Amino acid sequence: MTAGLPAHHQQLARRKREAITAAATKLFLEWGYDGTSLAKIAQEAVVSKSTLFKQFPTKAALFEAIVTEYWKSGPDPTAPATHPGDLRASLSAIGRQYADLIGRPAMAALFRIVIAELPRFPELGRAQFELGKLPYFISVQHYLEAQHAAGTAVVPDPESATNQFLGMIANYVLWPRMLLADWSPAPADIGHAVDEAVTTMLARYGRSADDRQQP
Repeated sequence: MTAGLPAHHQQLARRKREAITAAATKLFLEWGYDGTSLAKIAQEAVVSKSTLFKQFPTKAALFEAIVTEYWKSGPDPTAPATHPGDLRASLSAIGRQYADLIGRPAMAALFRIVIAELPRFPELGRAQFELGKLPYFISVQHYLEAQHAAGTAVVPDPESATNQFLGMIANYVLWPRMLLADWSPAPADIGHAVDEAVTTMLARYGRSADDRQQP
């Protein structure tokens, strides 16, 4: 939407967009999805209604943008190609990226909105799954498939393996936060949880150097 605009105008448009999504998240949490209007969001974000409508013509479009931006703001889970052939280093990098992503308060807030409004607005759950979690999940699954093809790992069921790996991390980093307002594990504890998940994955799917030399 900002393509072709001068740099100053692009920066201003980004700031307004960030203000709108931040205001929407705040109001969705306070008043619920149904109880929050675009007019309230514009007022909270200190932007005009026309500015908001240009970027987000509907409340559903705004929520979908929030989901997409939250999930895409983290590093690309396929980035650890900088550790070719080193499954431990790559899984450790992916695990820490994922822990950082889902450990942000904004991510927990997004899940709370979806859970609270799911009975009346199931489309919010679909947006969270199809625009956010699923693309991230698939990218990690593709990484494991590539390692299987390269002989770095033996992963006959990459989908299950991805569920196991991400689930072990989310079970410590994200889900307690949904029930415990003061849940804020120290970075060292998060790192330990990731390391344990990686060790479990290596024990189940890793190949030793001797294994790789076998025909």
